[in-house]
Amino acid sequence: MIRITEYGGDGAEMPLNRLKRGESDNAQAQAAVDEIIRAVRAEGDRAVIEYTEHFDHVTLTPETLRVSAEELREAAESVPAELLEILKRSYERILSFHMKQRTESWFETKPNGEILGQLVRPVACCGVYVPGGKAAYPSSVLMNLAPAKAAGVGRIVMVTPPGQDGKAAAVTLAAAFTAGVDEIYKVGGAQAVAALAYGTETIPKVDKITGPGNIYVQLAKKSVFGAVGVDSTAGPSEVLVLADGGARPEFVAADMLSQAEHDEMASAVLVTDSRELAESAARELERQSASLSRRDIIEKSLADYGEIIIVGNLRQGIEIVNRIAPEHLELAVAEPFALLPYIQNAGSIFLGHYSPEPLGDYMAGPNHVLPTGGTARFFSALSVGDFTKKSGIISFSKEALAALAGDIALFAEAEGFTAHAGSIRIRGTASPERGNRAGKGML
Repeated sequence: MIRITEYGGDGAEMPLNRLKRGESDNAQAQAAVDEIIRAVRAEGDRAVIEYTEHFDHVTLTPETLRVSAEELREAAESVPAELLEILKRSYERILSFHMKQRTESWFETKPNGEILGQLVRPVACCGVYVPGGKAAYPSSVLMNLAPAKAAGVGRIVMVTPPGQDGKAAAVTLAAAFTAGVDEIYKVGGAQAVAALAYGTETIPKVDKITGPGNIYVQLAKKSVFGAVGVDSTAGPSEVLVLADGGARPEFVAADMLSQAEHDEMASAVLVTDSRELAESAARELERQSASLSRRDIIEKSLADYGEIIIVGNLRQGIEIVNRIAPEHLELAVAEPFALLPYIQNAGSIFLGHYSPEPLGDYMAGPNHVLPTGGTARFFSALSVGDFTKKSGIISFSKEALAALAGDIALFAEAEGFTAHAGSIRIRGTASPERGNRAGKGML
């Protein structure tokens, strides 16, 4: 079911080629997305409703696109009380973590009249895409809404596909109710992204779109970027477990299976310096997967994108970790914190034998919207920073400007910008009376 390979080290080629899930030919999907975006921009609600009927087999109207307050309340009441309490506890932990990420505006004043600073402001309106239709993902609701709420976003617009009954999944709405979001629209796919990016008669235009989705959603997010901000374009899920001989094979296998069950293109990798653990984990994968509900998906995932790599030592293992830059990294070793300084690239890091990846999916607190496909080399988890803007603040007195004027003018002239230099030099010859004349005051 899963292949075991060895890495020789000392410059040998790493066994990574099979794990590099390159982009498939998306030309046909991109053409469909382009047509959907064009139609939504031109026809607004009409196009959104027609595509919802075509793809989701649900007929809506402009009046029923939005989830009503009654629908939201009914959904929350229909969810078992125990699950609703779990959603609340999860949201509290996630929100608490993200509140610590907030940064404040700051100013620095110098005696010569120079004032520098940074103004931090949330985006005015964000759109959150939550997958639905075939399955419900309340965890995605909480993970996207918590950082937006912590950032202080004033208007959060959520979109999620309807089921065949014309309603959004009750548990998804219950999660939104828990997080205090009541502006929700029953629309999914590329048409939902286009509606958020450009606005329709019913769905408002937003400033930024976040959230996971299928290939059509991801391509749509790429296409509308520039007209609106986006968080990232996430690919299939992945986990890499770096383990020594002391790790328990049943734990390692269970964690690998938890990622392999996402879909056929999910990647689960074990890197270990112990052949005994490698072989035991392989046997555990077969034993445990036999009784799982998504066994067919798991077997396909492990066969195509799973791997057990035996290394000579953990130093070689860390080298592989940093090359792969996994979405989720588990350090199942005796001293995980001792290895932490050497980890350069990973979306989220789980340390020790009792910190499994699903802990991060639901309850720990750090965000589970993470960079995939090696993009942890330059991307980070969804955070408060994704929902804020930062503006530099500059205020100089005449004396403060004079101290830098010569340098600025020469710098500008070196780049061939004589008007830039002139803008600086003219202030040294301007009448002081005119420059200091009072204006009309505050607006």
